Amino acid sequence: MVETFRLHCAAFSVDARLVEINGRWLASVDTARGPTLGCGTNAVDALWTALEPFDEVIGELMATLPRETADRLRDS
Repeated sequence: MVETFRLHCAAFSVDARLVEINGRWLASVDTARGPTLGCGTNAVDALWTALEPFDEVIGELMATLPRETADRLRDS
């Protein structure tokens, strides 16, 4: 199942998707500069990697991860 959600900070928002494939996570983030991808052994690592172009606001963006999505990812 693909998780789709929007993250935002004071300056902009991004649309993100997460999917688990064979025990690895793939994150895709649509930004004004184009798409970015990240992969990892867990969803947070994959999403963090996809958000690296926005290093100065990653924490702010991650703080807006929808609660229901965060709960599902934590239980995965």
